[in-house]
Amino acid sequence: MTESLQELQDYIVQSFSQAMQVSAQIMHGDELVLNVPLKNIPQVLMFLRDDVKCQFKILTDICGVDYLDRDLRFEVVYNLLSLKYNNRIRVKVNAGEEDLVPTATGIFSAAGWYEREVWDMYGVYFSGHADLRRILTDYGFDGHPQRKDFPLSGYVEVRYDETKKRVVYEPVKLAQEFRTFDFESPWEGTNYVAEQVREERKNKPI
Repeated sequence: MTESLQELQDYIVQSFSQAMQVSAQIMHGDELVLNVPLKNIPQVLMFLRDDVKCQFKILTDICGVDYLDRDLRFEVVYNLLSLKYNNRIRVKVNAGEEDLVPTATGIFSAAGWYEREVWDMYGVYFSGHADLRRILTDYGFDGHPQRKDFPLSGYVEVRYDETKKRVVYEPVKLAQEFRTFDFESPWEGTNYVAEQVREERKNKPI
């Protein structure tokens, strides 16, 4: 399996000019990962789909990753499957907050909803997408919840208002500050409870 992946890796890299800066590596012994510049992603995806030695006809997923400390903080990952050769490949591109990722909807019809999910969760914009709108959160949702800088409490809370007879959105109001729980072990509970129990046992007459 690794030998065939090595041959495929060499073939794919050699098929593109050095100017395109396409690189590949085999990870965990059986995963072929391709790193592609942002502007070249349509050309690479089309090659992987149509080339006789690749035949990655199925786009199984597009997902996003947020590396908050990077200049190009987002990574868009395309997972492709070749039924003919029983191979999988992972294609990665890096994008900044203001970068436009070329849509893959003209290459894989399944890309439409996947790109909408990445846009909804991370705010990565896909240029050329005919219907880029939210797919998991509500249309009035504020922000992108899978970003590392998105607050755990969110920005708004939703409730049904009996007087207005509709769902209303309100800013999040926390009843108390976030508390830090310091557990000694799963059985003893919080540290302050454990200390209290020890003190009671010490002072208890025998």
